[in-house]
Amino acid sequence: MKTTSSQKIKIGLFTVIGFVILFLAVFYIGNQKSMFSSTFKVYGIFRNVSGLTVGNNVRFAGINVGVVESINIVNDSSVRVDLTLNNSVKKFIKTDSKMSIGSDGLMGDKLVVIAPGGISSNTEVAEGNKLNTVNPIDVDKVINKLTKVADNAEAVTGGLASIVNKINNGKGSIGRLLNNEQIAEDLEGTVKQARKTIKGVHATTATLNEDLKAAQSNFLLKGFFKKKEKAKRDSLKKIQEAKEKAQKEREKAKKEAQERAEKEAKEKAKNNN
Repeated sequence: MKTTSSQKIKIGLFTVIGFVILFLAVFYIGNQKSMFSSTFKVYGIFRNVSGLTVGNNVRFAGINVGVVESINIVNDSSVRVDLTLNNSVKKFIKTDSKMSIGSDGLMGDKLVVIAPGGISSNTEVAEGNKLNTVNPIDVDKVINKLTKVADNAEAVTGGLASIVNKINNGKGSIGRLLNNEQIAEDLEGTVKQARKTIKGVHATTATLNEDLKAAQSNFLLKGFFKKKEKAKRDSLKKIQEAKEKAQKEREKAKKEAQERAEKEAKEKAKNNN
């Protein structure tokens, strides 16, 4: 079948359009991956990259500024992550800037986030510099801990439910106390009796105090209380006299010691002369 001119024109147009679309796609992808702009490289060492892959975005101040160039295992506890960044953000990244691994939304792809820095150093980062890193949280460990907490909470809840059920059915001491009206009435009677006893003790104490005051005023016992008061005063007087005597003896001993020291000092000075 012979191809007509219109068909040739259509084929040519489709071919040109295909090349334009391919060119635009390559340009767009290259622009997203910083393939057509001036770039520089930095790296960081992580213990765990949490699913980060080569080609994931790098963000600075919420803006995509580069991509993850490579991820290599250094040893059993270190993973090196190399980044390719746009040269336009180089002046904003300092040597004390930190790399961390985050997510693009709750369920999005992993990405590297660079904190600005400039707190302890204002030196601009250079090509191939190593940046400090903040290791990501181990999600598996967190989930395991939450699972254990949930299991423990379930066990505690089940235990409490069993205890409450026994109490409601009148089992155990607390259950019998709460569900047996006779025990409750006996306990209430015991409390009332205790209150009456306490009131009686207070009344007896007040009566004894009044009787003691009355006895002190009675002329038959007045002499006894006066002798007791006099003996108390005499005892206090003797204690005070003993304290004064001891004080005088201490002062006398101190004075004698001072005089002996002065006498010895004079004799020593005389012998030296």
